[in-house]
Amino acid sequence: MTQPMLTLNDGHLMPQIGAGIWQVPQKETAGVVKDALAVGYRLIDGAMAYENEKQFGDALRETDVPRGEIFVTTKLWNADHGFDAALKGFDGSMKRLGLDYLDLYLIHWPVPAADLYVESWKALIRLRAEGRVRSIGVANFNTPHLDRLIAETGVTPALNQIELHPTLGQAEMRAADAKRGIVTQSWTPLGRGDFDLPEVKAIAARLGATPAQVVLAWHIQHGLSVIPKSVRKERLDENFGALQVRLTAADMAALDALDGGNRVGPDPDTFDMR
Repeated sequence: MTQPMLTLNDGHLMPQIGAGIWQVPQKETAGVVKDALAVGYRLIDGAMAYENEKQFGDALRETDVPRGEIFVTTKLWNADHGFDAALKGFDGSMKRLGLDYLDLYLIHWPVPAADLYVESWKALIRLRAEGRVRSIGVANFNTPHLDRLIAETGVTPALNQIELHPTLGQAEMRAADAKRGIVTQSWTPLGRGDFDLPEVKAIAARLGATPAQVVLAWHIQHGLSVIPKSVRKERLDENFGALQVRLTAADMAALDALDGGNRVGPDPDTFDMR
C-alpha cells in the first residue's frame, strides 16, 4: 500500500500514519513495533514517559526493515525541562533506544507552571544543529506557547502533536498550526468511543469499512498525521487499512459536526505532572 508522506517545514518527509506505543507494556513493546513494521507502518511514536524506549530500540535492531526507512519519534519528559536538563534527558532516551540519531524529538508538554519550555526548545535547536535529531517539534502546545517559542528563538516547530478526534476537533488549533507551517499530529485519534457514535457507524456501514477506519480516514483527509495505538496485530492491520477509505465531503462534514470539546486528556495550560 502506498505510504502517504507529509513534508515538514524543515524539508524532511514524514509518513502520515504511524503506530503509537503509549501504554504498551514493556514485555509487549518489541513485538508490537515489529508487527507494526510488518504491516507497513514506517512511523513509530514513543516517549520517555511511556517507559518502553529500551524495548522500542530492541525492536528496531531486530527488524529486517532498514533504519533509514523508519521514522522514529520520542519525547522529552516534563521533569527534564531546562537547557541542560533537556540535553541530559535526550542522552538518556538515546541510550535506552540505542540509536545514533532521531527523526523527530518533541517537548512532550509545555508545563507553563515551570516556565522552562523555551530553554528546553533551545536545547532541541542545538541537538538539531549537531545532527543528532533531524526534526524538532512539540506536543500539547497551545498558540501562545508556540508564539513564544518562535518569538524568543526564531525557530518554528516542525510538528505539534495534540489530542484530536471527531468529538475534539481542535479546528482553531489546527488552523493556528497551519498558519505557522506546523504539521498537526493527532494523539488519541479515536477519542473515547468516538468510533461507537451512530454517525460514524452509519458511514462505516455504507462504505464497508470499520468505524475506526472511518475516524482515521477523517484525520487523514484533513491532512493530519495520525498515530493510533494497538497491541493486536489484527487491529494494527485494520487501522492501516484506513488509508484505503475515501470519505465524501458530506461524510467529512458529518464527522466535523461531532465536535463538542470532548477532551479526554489533560489541559495543556494546567498539566504539571513532573
